[in-house]
Parts: sequence; C-alpha cells; structure tokens
Amino acid sequence: MAPPTEHPDDSTTHSTDDPRPTPFPWGPASGVGSLPGTDPAEAMRLVVGELPDFAHLPELPARGPGADLIGRSAALLVDLAVDLTPAGWRLVSRGGIDQRRAEEFLARDLDALHDVAEGWTGPFKVQAAGPWTLAAALERTRGDRAVVDPGARRDLAQSLAEGLADHVAAVTARVPGARVVLQLDEPTVPSVLIGLLPTVSGFGKLPAVEATVVQQELEGLVALLPVPVVVHCCAPRAPLELFRAAGAAAVSFDLGLVQDLDAVGTAVESGTHLFPGVVPGTGTDLPAAKSTASRVQAWWRELGFPAGDLAASVTLTPSCGLAGATPAYARAAMAHVREAAKYLQPE
Repeated sequence: MAPPTEHPDDSTTHSTDDPRPTPFPWGPASGVGSLPGTDPAEAMRLVVGELPDFAHLPELPARGPGADLIGRSAALLVDLAVDLTPAGWRLVSRGGIDQRRAEEFLARDLDALHDVAEGWTGPFKVQAAGPWTLAAALERTRGDRAVVDPGARRDLAQSLAEGLADHVAAVTARVPGARVVLQLDEPTVPSVLIGLLPTVSGFGKLPAVEATVVQQELEGLVALLPVPVVVHCCAPRAPLELFRAAGAAAVSFDLGLVQDLDAVGTAVESGTHLFPGVVPGTGTDLPAAKSTASRVQAWWRELGFPAGDLAASVTLTPSCGLAGATPAYARAAMAHVREAAKYLQPE
C-alpha cells in the first residue's frame, strides 16, 4: 500500500539522509463539522475533550442565518459580496447586514478557538462549502444559480481559494501547534452531475454538468490551497473517484451509502486517506463501539487490503454533521467514533 498522500507544502523529511516525506499525521477519529447549540466556546471545549487526537472548528448553524454552511462560507469570499433573500443567499454588488453577521459569527469562532485551544498540537480540521456546493446555492443578481455560469463559477472559486487561505492563516495564528486540514463540503455535487438541481423558480431542473468539468474546476481550487484537503460528501452516489482525481488528500463519506468499492480501493492504493462516517448524524441508539469497529474491519477485508494497514488509512467520523442532533447525542456520537477507533489500532 502506498503511504498516505500529503500536500507538498506540509512535507518534512525524516533526516538529511532520508528525503522521503513524512506522512501527514491523520488522527484516528474526528467530527464532520456542525454541532447543536449556539455557544462557540462551549462547542470548542466539547470537541477538544471528545476528539483529543483530531479536533475541528465547530459550526453552529442554530445561531441563525450566517452561521449556516453557505452563509459561513460566503463570509470567507474575497472581493465578492452576498446578501440573504427569502429564497436563500445571493451574490450582490455590495454586502450588507447579513454578510456582516456571518463575518461576526466566524470572528467569534476564531476567538473561542484561541481561548480554548491555543495550546493544541497535532492535526486540526476546518470546514467550508466546496466550490460546487457554494455555486449551486448562491443565486446571481440576475438569472439563476451561479453554478450554471462558468464565469461566475471561476470568480467564486478564485475568491473562495483566497478566502480559505486567509482562514487557514487565521487559524494557524491562533493555534500555532496545529497542523491544519481543510475540509470542503460538497453534498451537492451528485445532483450537479446528474442534473437534479432545481431552478430558482422551482419549476425546472438545471442541466447536468460533465464530470470532467466538475473535476477540473475542483482540482484547480485544491491546487491553490496551502494545506491538505479533505472532500466530504455524505449524499448518495458520492463521486469518490472524482474527488480523489481532483487532488483531495482524503475523502469523507457515509460508509452505509458507498457502493463503489472499486473507487474506494483506487483511493487507498493511491494513498488517499479515508474518513468513513460510521454513525448517523441524528439521534439513534448507538451500538457498542467494538461492534462499529468490527463493521469497519469487515468492510476493509471486503476491500482486500491487509488488516495491518487499516488504522493508518482511516479516520472514523459521524456520517454527517451533528447540527440536527441533541447535545447529548452529539457528545455520544463523538465519543463513539473515538472509542471505536481504539479497536482498530494494532495490538
């Protein structure tokens, strides 16, 4: 099996006599991103406590517009403005109160990160909407969604890449010991590929976009980012091979929805790290952690890879964000993936 892929900017060497890059230190378990609640400091303490080897910056959409995935990601855009309409977020010539609110939420999250996790060392994940999901959600000032306009998509991707690089720098400045990983959330890509996105009017469907175009434009953005990129999609028909080919260092998916084992196998062989989601994002009776680990081990055997490679190849997570769960379930789900990951470690 090939060693895990790492971004070239994160390469270090074992010694002056051994030029091989050190594999990126993925942790055994992490979260997807969103949590219930409205207090960023409390959420940060929860994540650091329950996921001590691979924490992430929580997203709290219960705070309202601007804390949601699209508004939060739009707040990162450079030289592009957005506003909130009854139909959703829209590109505008000048930002207003809605954009300022989204920027303030993000600033509070960074303050909480510094206060709670300034001394953190090791891998640390931040999340934002990917370019296709963002373009599919943002309406143009005149016309339909930005996803149908190649020029609008290009401008969005360039702006997002610059904003994400600034965001990574802001996180690193507050937590100098962190090795930052960037997760791009792309739940809309399957609908983009098969033409299921509704028009703004809701009376029709937008045309499908060719997979080569989706891959090339995603690849262009990934290449501009200064840290390893995880692409997350917990929707059915997640195109894992497309994400891998676009340069993702890792792919994140709902283990129960993935049927294309060939794509998973290709990812493993190429050194792409896996983030299988192993428990639901909303409340349910969780099995024993050992049972979840056994399910992952059986899946790995079905893929045909050596058992000894499993622990280094996967990071267990919930299947999706936990914003729709109760606080008790969110805590239990994070504790569950942490405990299940222990059973995957070599004895």
